[in-house]
Amino acid sequence: MNHSELKEKALENGKVRDAYEALEPEFSLLHEILRARQNAGLSQAEIAERMGTKAPAVTRLESSLSSGKHSPSLSTLKKYADALDCHLEIKLVANS
Repeated sequence: MNHSELKEKALENGKVRDAYEALEPEFSLLHEILRARQNAGLSQAEIAERMGTKAPAVTRLESSLSSGKHSPSLSTLKKYADALDCHLEIKLVANS
């Protein structure tokens, strides 16, 4: 069974699907920051230097978004965005 098949099977369970969907904002943000870092051609160490921190802090930031165990502060996300020469944009969107 490959990853896609396993995911599809797991999502048949309503509780698993609900938990998965609840993590969508974190996964979306993680995808955005990783794509921005890749587009900038920067390593975690280079981002850390620009943020005035150490590489393990950037590793923790990126991994925290994938685990959903910790939500980084807006200040930290802004520093990350600044290190990429980007700006952080947050908005509320009405539920459909």
